[in-house]
Amino acid sequence: MAENVEIAPPGPRKDSAAKNIWRSIRGPLARSAVVKSALVWLISAYLKFVHATNPRLEGSKDPGELKRDYSPLIVTCWHGQHLMAPFLRPEGLELVAMFSRSADAELNARVAERLGLQTVRGSGGRGSRSRIEKGGARALLALKNALKQGKSTAIIADIAHGKAREAGQGVILLGKLSGRPIVPIGYAFSRRKILEKTWDKTAIPLPFGRSVVVTCEPVLVPEDADDAVLEAKRVELTEKLNAVTADAYGRLEHAAPEQVA
Repeated sequence: MAENVEIAPPGPRKDSAAKNIWRSIRGPLARSAVVKSALVWLISAYLKFVHATNPRLEGSKDPGELKRDYSPLIVTCWHGQHLMAPFLRPEGLELVAMFSRSADAELNARVAERLGLQTVRGSGGRGSRSRIEKGGARALLALKNALKQGKSTAIIADIAHGKAREAGQGVILLGKLSGRPIVPIGYAFSRRKILEKTWDKTAIPLPFGRSVVVTCEPVLVPEDADDAVLEAKRVELTEKLNAVTADAYGRLEHAAPEQVA
């Protein structure tokens, strides 16, 4: 007669155990000042290395010309294309950049500060003007005051977790309040990793490639602009930013290997 044998249920999978351990320590690690400082240092060092190993193409826009022609100015780009933007700051230009008030944006803001930018926290303006005033009025006022003091400012045009590659009203309202030109910038890298699952298809630049900076005529917002004009300027900025971004990637695609500045 066969002996009855009890079969024990399978134990927990090792990968599940590892995930549970990670979930239990993820929160404390994210709140750790030491971990945050280390991440800021590592990210900053990596971006500096990428910048040093990606020479710009011939014909790439010299950011110093923007300082000469438009300062103080409002520079803007798209989410997902903004990681290397601090390296566009010309020597001697004070630049104040807006970052979201979300916890996710804190690391980005601290990296930007380490790379020489000043920062303010606030919303870029999703939806109607009234919602901008409720969410980001304080930050927009800080940027307006910075421009009045002769500093330039930077604000990402599209709204975090909104519709990618479509400008919000915040940057347009800043142009109206300050009277300063809004300069669209496309800053692209030939070697990059696209994070396909992110809402903005974030492009992580990689070392040992080439880069290019493309700009166009600025968007000027009249101080007496009504809602219809503000919307028209928002559409104009969207179209110009998409154009300079596409132009930047197109130049990289068709450039000869030796075509570097």
